[in-house]
Amino acid sequence: MSSAPLRAVIKAVTFDFWGTLLLDSPAADERYKQQRLSGLAAVLNAMGIRVGRADLDRAYTASGRELQRRWRAQRDIPVEKAVEAILRSINPSLPEAIGPAAVTELVRVYATPPLAVPPTFDPGAAEALHELKLRGISLGLVSNTMRTPGAVLRKILERRGLLDYFSVITFSDECGIRKPDPEIFRMTLERIGVAPAEAVHVGDDPVLDVRGARAAGMRVIQMYVEGYEPPGQRPDGTIRRLDELPGALDLLERDEAADSDALDTAILFDNRARKSL
Repeated sequence: MSSAPLRAVIKAVTFDFWGTLLLDSPAADERYKQQRLSGLAAVLNAMGIRVGRADLDRAYTASGRELQRRWRAQRDIPVEKAVEAILRSINPSLPEAIGPAAVTELVRVYATPPLAVPPTFDPGAAEALHELKLRGISLGLVSNTMRTPGAVLRKILERRGLLDYFSVITFSDECGIRKPDPEIFRMTLERIGVAPAEAVHVGDDPVLDVRGARAAGMRVIQMYVEGYEPPGQRPDGTIRRLDELPGALDLLERDEAADSDALDTAILFDNRARKSL
């Protein structure tokens, strides 16, 4: 009887953004649609380009279908390309006609509405991150973006006083890969400098977070949400709030230590039984 390899000590914890650090789910990002459309219309009108609200809405919806197509393939594009897709739905030559400076301003009004009315953070986020830092655990963030780009989400984290807790932040619009592709987890861990067996991911989605992190070789603690649990994708632990995370990590390590002790005892008895034969 051979001993199974022990799980490594937890050296890093990565977090999802929407639905984990935030109470808001990814779908909440669409609440900024009207501000985005109003901003785009104002910039275009200032340049003498009149676009009806219905036409702009159709272009926005068409760009959403293109984003969804890419997202289903677990790929992503920068926010500049998303805005360009809206413009080309209005007129295929519009981005070239208005020039780079105008496109940059359109990207700004499209991307920044969440800065005025930011999403809601889990009230225990700062406490949990602080506690893990005190333990010497490296922290990372691995998140799919919606229409709000990673650059704006960083500003939201900074304003909340949470940005500096993370040594590595990976947003899908910046790296081009979306969860559940395990590569987005692996590239984050490589930058942190830890092996997947030394890391735990914390997220809410049973597919994007649980299945994706597991495929990368990580342990997973899931933020409890009502819904389904895909077969064979149970997390290593669950929590309802981030202030429960330090205790959940303690429990995870204790359970694994107990499993290791039980395995050692079984091996000892097996060896004694062999010697007595």
